[in-house]
Amino acid sequence: MTNASATNSTIQTLTQHFSQTGRVEAIFLRPARDVPCTAVASTTAIAGKGLEGDRTANTTSRNPMGSNRQVTLIQAEHLKVISALLEHEVQPALLRRNLVVSGLNLIATKSLFKAKPLHVCIGDVVLEITGACEPCSKMERILGHGGYNVMRGHGGVTARIIHGGQIRCGDAVICQPVDSTHLAPSKQQSSLF
Repeated sequence: MTNASATNSTIQTLTQHFSQTGRVEAIFLRPARDVPCTAVASTTAIAGKGLEGDRTANTTSRNPMGSNRQVTLIQAEHLKVISALLEHEVQPALLRRNLVVSGLNLIATKSLFKAKPLHVCIGDVVLEITGACEPCSKMERILGHGGYNVMRGHGGVTARIIHGGQIRCGDAVICQPVDSTHLAPSKQQSSLF
């Protein structure tokens, strides 16, 4: 995009453009509450449910589209910030997020405008980001004094699985506009990313 075209762009248009493709760095499954996460090389995303082997896939939601927290994602770059603020290295499994993603600003993948929806695509898997994944009070116990506040703003995002499939470590993560006429990611715009 040239400087002239960037100047003429609206905020709605700018929220649809990402500078690069992300990457799945790690996958964690939470078999039950208060049970350590399990790192896996791949998993199956089940539309409307969650990740196979994760406790969220076995829960029932009153929402017809399923829970807004079927998958949790955290930005790999934020792990360094969390570690720096705690003054010790933090292993991502302690944070209990399902997917660690690098190279993509996850907060920006939540559409600001209903008329301009976005989807996050990992292979055949399509996710709709539903909101921020705020820390729970357990972060204070797990990370130590001040851990809860360290996680605020760095806790990642929650998502709903629109289309299921396999997710593997190393997979590309692409955020793209939704073609509102088909309610699926727009193939013609995928070249922008």
